[in-house]
Amino acid sequence: MTNIVMNVLVLVALTAVSWPVLRRMRGWPLLWASVHVCLLTMVFDTLMIDVGLYEYATDKILGVYVWGAPLEDFAYAIAAAVFVPVLWVLLGRSPRTSSRARAAAAAPATPSGLDDEVAG
Repeated sequence: MTNIVMNVLVLVALTAVSWPVLRRMRGWPLLWASVHVCLLTMVFDTLMIDVGLYEYATDKILGVYVWGAPLEDFAYAIAAAVFVPVLWVLLGRSPRTSSRARAAAAAPATPSGLDDEVAG
């Protein structure tokens, strides 16, 4: 199996699993983040390949390069830019980790009759 086939399968599976959250999210911020992360991937993957940190098996990649970075590397950048916010939404709903729940718990509770006595 080539890297591009594996990348497409993983992206499709991640999209299917996270679709209920993805369809409620705004598209422009995800697209904007994806573009920026892909630009960073293009620059830094090219540098890492040029200095010899890693190399790819030529039979596993398409051979299409974007400024020195193989096309397959951009699937990881897209997955991170799209699915980290999905995880943020999913994991942020817990009352234990929610900042709103902590703020409500930290607010001083007033007995219901106390406000009436002070006002009257």
